[in-house]
Amino acid sequence: MKNEPIKIKSIEHVTHDVLRIVTEKPSDVKFHPGQATEIFIDKQGWQNEGRPFTFTGLPERDFLEFTIKTYPERKGVTNELLSLKSGDQLIVNDIFGAIEYKGEGTFIAGGAGVTPFICIFRDLKNKNKLGNNQLLFANKTKADIILQEEFSEMLGQNFINILSEEETKNYSHGQISEEFIKKNATSLESYFYLCGPPPMMDAVIKQLKGLGISEDKIVMEEF
Repeated sequence: MKNEPIKIKSIEHVTHDVLRIVTEKPSDVKFHPGQATEIFIDKQGWQNEGRPFTFTGLPERDFLEFTIKTYPERKGVTNELLSLKSGDQLIVNDIFGAIEYKGEGTFIAGGAGVTPFICIFRDLKNKNKLGNNQLLFANKTKADIILQEEFSEMLGQNFINILSEEETKNYSHGQISEEFIKKNATSLESYFYLCGPPPMMDAVIKQLKGLGISEDKIVMEEF
C-alpha cells in the first residue's frame, strides 16, 4: 500500500479535541495491532503534508479506523482534518510501528500516546486475553481522557488514570513517578509498554531503570 486514496465513511468527535475517523479499507492493507501509517489529506495544498497515525480498528474489520488528537492552534494537518466530512478522501502510505504485544504487562501512555494501545487492547479483548494487563494513563484533565468508558469497561480496576492539571477524588493527581509505577504496575517482572510525548518518555524510562526494569522488558513508541 503506497499513496492509496481512501474515502471517509464517518468522522466524529470522541472528546473535545479527538476525532474518530472511519474509512474504506484497501484490499491489500494488512497490519498488526499497534502499527501506524502515514496519512495525507487528498486536498489541494495538503497532498504532501503526511503525518503518522495509528490504526485503532481491529485488523480483520472491513474498514480502517483512526483516533486522532487535533491541534487547531498549529494550523496544520490535524486542524485541516476538522473541516473534513463523510465522502472526502485521505491518502494512506506504508505501514510501520515498533509497538507489538509481547505478553502481559503494564501499558503507560501520555495523552494521544494511548492510540497504539487502543487496537492492542481491543484485539486482546476480542481473543479473551486481556488477562491482568494494566493501563496507566496520564492526561491534563478528565475531559482529555480518550475512550474513558471503553477502557473502563474493558479493564475495570486495571484502568488507572492520573491527571496533572485537575484534582478529583476518583483520580490520582500529578505526574507519573517511580512510586506511582511501583504501586500500580501489573508486576515489575512483566513487560512495560510506553508511548507518549518525548519528555514524558524520557522521564518514565529513567523511572523504570530506577526500579530495575531491564531494557528487554521495555517496549516503546514515541508519537
